[in-house]
Formats: sequence, C-alpha cells, structure tokens
Amino acid sequence: MQQVHQKTLQDLEFPTVLEQLAARCNTVLGKEAALQLAPLSDVVYLKVVLGQTSEYLASFENDNRIPNHGFDDINKELKLLKIENTTLELSGFKRIGILCTQLSAHKKFFKKFKEYYPLLFEYTEQFEEQTSIPAAIADVIDKFGEIRNDASLDLKHIRQQIGQVQGKINQSFGVAMTRYQSSEFLDEIKESVVDNRRVLAVKAMHRKKVRGTVLGTSKTGSIVYIVPETTLQYSQELSHLEFEEREEIQRILNQLTDTIRPHQTLLGNYQHYFTHMDITASKAKYAMELNAILPKISEERRLFLRDAYHPLLYLNNKQKKEHTWPQTIELHQNNRIIVISGPNAGGKSITLKTIGLLQLMLQSGLLIPVHERSSVCFFDKILTDIGDNQSIENHLSTYSYRLKNMNQFLKKCNDKTLFLIDEFGTGSDPELGGALAEAFLEIFYERGGYGVITTHYANLKLLANELPHATNANMRFDNKTLQPTFQLILGEAGSSFTFEVAQKNGIPYSLINRAKKKIDRGKVRFDATISKLQRERNRMEKTGSRLQDEETKAREEAKRLEELNAKVKSKLENYQEQYDHNQRMIYLGNKLNDAAEAYFLNNKKRPLISELLRIVETENSKRKKTTAKQAKVKKAQKKQVAHELEQKIVKVRKEKVAKKKKAVQAEKAKPRPVFKIGDRVRMFDGRAIGSIDKLEKNKAVVNYGMFTTNVGVEQLELVEAKK
Repeated sequence: MQQVHQKTLQDLEFPTVLEQLAARCNTVLGKEAALQLAPLSDVVYLKVVLGQTSEYLASFENDNRIPNHGFDDINKELKLLKIENTTLELSGFKRIGILCTQLSAHKKFFKKFKEYYPLLFEYTEQFEEQTSIPAAIADVIDKFGEIRNDASLDLKHIRQQIGQVQGKINQSFGVAMTRYQSSEFLDEIKESVVDNRRVLAVKAMHRKKVRGTVLGTSKTGSIVYIVPETTLQYSQELSHLEFEEREEIQRILNQLTDTIRPHQTLLGNYQHYFTHMDITASKAKYAMELNAILPKISEERRLFLRDAYHPLLYLNNKQKKEHTWPQTIELHQNNRIIVISGPNAGGKSITLKTIGLLQLMLQSGLLIPVHERSSVCFFDKILTDIGDNQSIENHLSTYSYRLKNMNQFLKKCNDKTLFLIDEFGTGSDPELGGALAEAFLEIFYERGGYGVITTHYANLKLLANELPHATNANMRFDNKTLQPTFQLILGEAGSSFTFEVAQKNGIPYSLINRAKKKIDRGKVRFDATISKLQRERNRMEKTGSRLQDEETKAREEAKRLEELNAKVKSKLENYQEQYDHNQRMIYLGNKLNDAAEAYFLNNKKRPLISELLRIVETENSKRKKTTAKQAKVKKAQKKQVAHELEQKIVKVRKEKVAKKKKAVQAEKAKPRPVFKIGDRVRMFDGRAIGSIDKLEKNKAVVNYGMFTTNVGVEQLELVEAKK
C-alpha cells in the first residue's frame, strides 16, 4: 500500500486509535513505535503480523500464557558499544543480561508450544540465542547489581586486604574510645561518622588531650570530631586499597564491555524483538476490549463487514454503558459503489468512518470489531474527503478545497482504490455542484474503484439506481417519531425528511407549504415517493417481525402440545396394562371362587386339587419360557461369578497370611530387650501396662496394680525402661 495521506488518517481518527494502542504498551520504545504505526505495503508481512496478533489474543484464553516481555531500553548502551575504548555502567550490563535471559525464555516457550503459536515461534527462530553474554555478566556482577568478589583474583585479594585493614581500624578505634571514655573526655554520643569515617565525639574542653586529626565540630561547638591517631595509618592504607579496588573494577568492566562489543547488532535485534512483542501484546489487549477478531482474508476484491462497530464510538459507549449500533455493509465486483442518503444525524458519516477506520486498522496489523463471518480484502490506496475541509492557510473555501481533493482522486483512483466521500457535491450551487459530482462519480465508476459516499442530491441517487454495479442505501428513520434507528438498509435511497422534520420542530404548515411551491414539483414528488417507500418498508419489516414472533410462539406451542400428547399416550398405555392385569386377576378369582364353592358343596379334595392344578398350568403356559440353551448359559454365568468370587476370597486370605508371616518375621528379627526390675512392659496381645516386680530365669512377675501375674519374658514387649 502506498503512503496514506496524513489528512486521510486524521479524517478517520486513526491517530486516536494509535494513542489508545500506545497507552496499552508496557515499554517506552513500545509506546513510541505504536504511535508510528501506519498501513503496511507488504501484504505477505501484513498477514503474518495479523496472525501474530491473533495468536497473542488466543493466549489470554488458555493456560499457556506468553512470558513477560517488559524491558528497559539499551539505546544508550548500544551507542557506547559502537565507540571504541568505552565502558558500560553496571546498570547497563544488568539491562543487557535481562534482555538476553528473556529472549532465551521466549525461544524456549515458543518452541514448546509451537503448535499453539506457529507464527510467533517462526518469528523467534529468526533470532540467535546468545547465552555467553548473560553468563559473562553473571561471572562479574551479582544479582544485586554489585561487582562480585571473585570477579578476578586480584579483586578478591584486594577486598580481603580491605577487610583486614577495616578490622584493624575498628579494633584500634575501639581501644581509643574505651581509653578516652574512661577519662571522661567523650560526649554522651561517644562517636559519630564524618566523611564516611568513624570519629570520636570529644568534649570541646578536652580536645587537646586527645591525639588525632580534627575533622569537624558540632553546630553548637560543644563537640569536636577527632580521628584517633592510632587509626590514621590504617586509614591511609585503606585509602590506597580502595583506590586499587576501583582501578581493578574499571579494568574488569572494560574487559566485560569488550566481550559484549562484538554482539551489539544482535542486542539491537533483541531490543527490536521485544518492542515488536510489546506492540503485539497491546494490539491483543485492544482487540480483547473491542471484541475484535481476525476475519477471513479474501483473495478476491470483496469486502463484507458484518456487525461492524466503530472502535472509538464502541469504547466510549462501553465506558458510558450505552448501546452501540453495528453496521453491515458489502462491496464486491457487482456492487462496487454505495450511495448512502437520508436525513442528517442519522448515522451516515459514522458508517462511512467505520468502514474507513476498520480498513486502516486492518492494513496496519490491528484486529477489527466485526462478526466472525466477515470477509475482508486489501486496497492499495484509501482516499477520503470527510468533514469541513476549509483551508485558511491556502485561502481556499470548502468547495475549492474539495475540488482540489477531487482532482487528486482523479489522478489516483483505480480498481484497487477505496474512496470515502462525505456529503458529496456540497459547497456550491445544488444544481451545478450536483451535476459535477455526478460526473466525478461516473469516472470513479468507470475506473473500477470501490467506494462509499453520502449525499442529499437526488441526481446521485438516480445515478446509483441506474449504474449496474452501484446501489443506493439509506439510514433508517422512524417516520412517526422522526428519530434515527442507526440501521443501514441497502437497495433503496433515503428521504431527507426535510419538511417532516421542520413540521415536527414547530415550523408553521403554511410556511412549509409555501416552501414546497417554490421548488420543482418533480423533486417534491420524488422525495415524497422515497419517503413513502421507506414508510412502506418500515411497515413491512414490523409486520415481518410480528409474524416471525407469532411463528416462534406457534412452534413453541406445537412442541408443548406434542410433549403433552406423548405424556397422555404414555399414561393411557399404563392404564390399559393396569386394566388388563385387573381383568385377569378377576377372572382367576372367579375360577378359584367356583372351585371353592364346589368343594364346599361336595367336600371332595381330588376334584378341587385337579381344578387348581389345571388353573395353575393354564396360567404358566401363558408365561414366557426359557429354552434349555438359555438356562444353560445362565447357569454357566452363575458358576463363573461364583468361581471368580471364590478366587478373590482365596487371594485375600493368602494376602492376610503373608502379612501375618511378615509381621512375625519382623518381630523375630528384632533384638530381644534385656528386662530389668522396674521396667514398664506390656504383653504382645494385650493393652494393659504393668511393671516387673521379680525376674527368675525366663519368667517375670508383672504387677498391674490390682493384681500380679507370672509371664514368660518372650511374651512381653518393653514400653519404658526404668530410669
């Protein structure tokens, strides 16, 4: 895509989107880079960037969260590394070490989860991992950002000497303080620190009695701060050692800088990687707040935005907890230009800006808030003419500026251009301006351009109706309340509702009627016809919506009746079964009653038994009989179950016996304790604890308090030995 004109970016409020994007970045470099984003010309790279953002967005919804990518910039260090014989500061080494360590963590993470993040994994593979840099830094600088004692042998030796000298200083200082304190030469505070050196707090009256060097006095002059003479020679020695320490540290840092210097390009690439990751993360956060997605990218010249939201309006309304109306619009080979008409404040300009801003965002690598079934394509140029374009600097009127802009459109417009024009043709005489606008539109159409324009001109509405690959559209207006519904309707032009709105706002009808007489009667009829068509469409849509609701209710009622019918049918079947069962029981009862009555009359058992057997056999013949084969299978199954149960019982018994044997063996393996009189003991199979009163050979007399018993020592276990 060619460089988009700055006026187009401002018309579509793209800088505001970039500001919101930058606010979601974590690093300074990320914020700066986010504000510089612009539409990309390389389509292949653009698809990769969009895919990376989509992958990062997906990471918010799974457990494989991408590692931290915050960092402090190393631009200062990179500049120093380009200059010979320069040395980096400790903080610079720390930033470089963290950068290298984080890159290693990212490469490891994306290698592990490359199936989830293939594009981000492929991006990390472009950077060579350099573990020697953080290792070299860690050998010199500890985790607190200080030079390690073992950074070199000389430094280690020097710091050991410093420690020894500091010990001598403290020792000699302590001796001097004890001596002068006993002489009552010191103030109550005894000591203080001046110029990072311990000093005695000597009373001013005794200053000449204390041998040493005066470093200062208190504000009141009552205390003199003196370094004892005994510590001075050690202090001088310490100063020499500290100088040597600084020299050695400088040499170590110079060496470390020279070690890192050849990798300055690699470190610059690392910083670029994390800047890119910060921008990608901010795009994903922005997309999550907008409910934005990556729609299908069409190779054909087709733009289908379904339920598209204006990002800035959506976030603003979301903050205010207000509803935002989405728009659906489609541009393709057979419908390249859409002319939107209708009254002011109906949402025409917002629809226009929504299309343009979403296209700019998409071609800059941002996800857009549309339905998942939307389809998008890329344009080489995006041309806009929106808002008040009056140029005070160039002394151009609005219409002059717009004509100059249209001239640029004529030079650039082709079949890979998307043009967006608000209030096309306004700023001049309606008749002449409308005719010129019509001529412009015909040229844009002939060149195969894709575009959306808004207008009130009737001739442009008629032209859109006549051109085969153009169409009219209107922003729906409620003709009763004269309030916008912010819904785009394709296929028909919209009325401006000029006289209707005027009447609603209290303008006298006589004045409106006089105005109607002053214009061409054909225009009034044309606008009235459009208005009538819109009212008819509204009425039909309301009727359709009502019929749809009634159809839904009818389906729900049919479903409910079907369920009720199924329940009634089930109950009838149950009642029929119950009735048949009761009839059979009555029949059997009558048979038994007849047999009992016959027995009562003749008192003969044989006929009674014969009759009973006949009844039973008759009933059994009705019951379902199992075949011999089924009985055999059933018997075999029972036998198998019994066998498995028996095996489980045997297995459990064996496990119990094995555990018991193991416990006995473990007990035998334990060394037997040597019992003494007074030991507290317990029998292996008992709970009561007693004490040994008497021991004879392998027998013991155990006293349980209430009674005593004579037990073999092999049956006892030691609870507590006598102390």
